[in-house]
Amino acid sequence: MFGVGAKLLRSATTVSRAARAATARQLPSPLFPSSPSRLVHGDKINVPDANPVALQMINYALSHARSQKSDDSYSQGMLVLEQCLSNQLSEGRDAENSRGLVLLAMSTILSERGDFDGAMEKLRVIEGLKNSSLGVRVAAIEALIGLNLELGQDDASSVLADKCLELLAEEPIESGSAGSMISARAKAVKGLVELVHGDLDSAGSYFQGSDGDKYSTGSVALSYGQFLHSTMNFLLAKEIYQKVIQGTSENEGLADAHLAACNMIPEEVALGATCALGQLESHLGNFGDAEEILTKALTKTEEYFGSYHPKVGVVLTCIALMFRWKAMKDRSSSLLVQEGLFRRATDLLKAPALDSKGTETKAGRRDVIALAREALCVQQNRNAEGEKLKSWAESAWKNHRLSLSEALDWPGPSSHLPIIDSRTSRVL
Repeated sequence: MFGVGAKLLRSATTVSRAARAATARQLPSPLFPSSPSRLVHGDKINVPDANPVALQMINYALSHARSQKSDDSYSQGMLVLEQCLSNQLSEGRDAENSRGLVLLAMSTILSERGDFDGAMEKLRVIEGLKNSSLGVRVAAIEALIGLNLELGQDDASSVLADKCLELLAEEPIESGSAGSMISARAKAVKGLVELVHGDLDSAGSYFQGSDGDKYSTGSVALSYGQFLHSTMNFLLAKEIYQKVIQGTSENEGLADAHLAACNMIPEEVALGATCALGQLESHLGNFGDAEEILTKALTKTEEYFGSYHPKVGVVLTCIALMFRWKAMKDRSSSLLVQEGLFRRATDLLKAPALDSKGTETKAGRRDVIALAREALCVQQNRNAEGEKLKSWAESAWKNHRLSLSEALDWPGPSSHLPIIDSRTSRVL
């Protein structure tokens, strides 16, 4: 693979041949079979108004980077993308779209490797590509919002969400399905931000009409399903989650509108819907179904990201909470199972040292880490460690709707319930 990658860097002609060969050989996504016209930054990209050689290079680079999920494979994928970016020297819409797509791909690779600062830097460059399509720029802002939410930068997320809506107001949206889908995505990501802020009324205003909107697919549908879940409309939320997991063919061919990067890519959306569905089943008391679905989510997360990625820790936290609620309902004990899962989750989430205060640390995914650490504190009842765990968790917890104890010891469907969004690693 490295030999092919080296050849790719020598000339655009060689790149085109090698990329076509690599694309023909590549396996389907672990989550879904791939459709060239549907995918965003998954296995293939097929976008109008972009250099076809650039698309082939991007497809190859992403495929190679994820082939081994190693530092070397990701570095080699980035080298191909850097060469591709340097080749896009012309001006005009096609060239700017090509540059935008390369930057989206770069940001995705960087975010998967945990380099959020590098990923956001690439996404911000896209803001200056004024001639690029609206779909490219909305995808960049959406990804920036997703990363900021994962890092707990909620004020920045709000500013970006408003900016995304302003962008739609400033530029005419092409009539037709592609334009409608871009508009739906801009509104949905604003709704997600409001949902994270705990303002259900405001969030609902951005999802109005989504239940009958055929453009409510992918990330749009997942955010809408989470809103329904939060407002305890379980039946419709379950239907939406299943729709996201199964995928739809209604919007195939709208590749430009489907563009996404970082934690908003289709793989993350599918995992998010699977995790949310598993949590919904546990909220309904269907713990057998919940365990099966969440175990499937865990397997898919390990397949896609690798067994030691922080996203695996997020899913493990969902599973541990499910066991906790089941034990509470059955008046039984599964402390050893819970403790093992929560401890493993905090390890994978790369939880900061206990002497770092939650309000000062720059650690991402702090909602989930706080939940896991509070659970360990409650279960272990160890004076020294327990007090440190409790202090850190309470300092890090910033959820606006639920206290930490309410999220951990959720009493049942009659009260506000916690939902972990695996895309942003936030508790909604």
